[in-house]
Amino acid sequence: MIGELARKVGVAPSALRYYEKAGLLPPPARTSKRRQYGQNIVGRIRIILLARDAGFSISETRTFLNGFPAGTRPALRWREMAKRKIAELDELLARVEQMKSILNASFNCECRELEDCERLVAANCRGRSDSEVQRQRRKTRR
Repeated sequence: MIGELARKVGVAPSALRYYEKAGLLPPPARTSKRRQYGQNIVGRIRIILLARDAGFSISETRTFLNGFPAGTRPALRWREMAKRKIAELDELLARVEQMKSILNASFNCECRELEDCERLVAANCRGRSDSEVQRQRRKTRR
């Protein structure tokens, strides 16, 4: 039953229903309209939770489970997807470092008035085109 399975794997029953709806779990057999899961489903749920903990989205997890040709070894699936996820994380880390740098450098001014800060920031950006400043902002937001 769904409640027993949920307790066993440490998730809410609603999570199991969601995983089923999202295509991560196959539809279970039903008895009197109640979900009846087989013993083999625990491994599938553990894979889903592992993927979640590694930062994979529901869509990426669905790809891992169902988006490869039959017979593709799990290690090859993980490797391909891990490369992409690591690249995303590297971009995120670079963005976080840039954000920390801005916070550490920019917000320690000695300005008495907001207008003083505005002039200082404008002076620091002078000489750079608006497109350069916008490009830098987009890069910071990514």
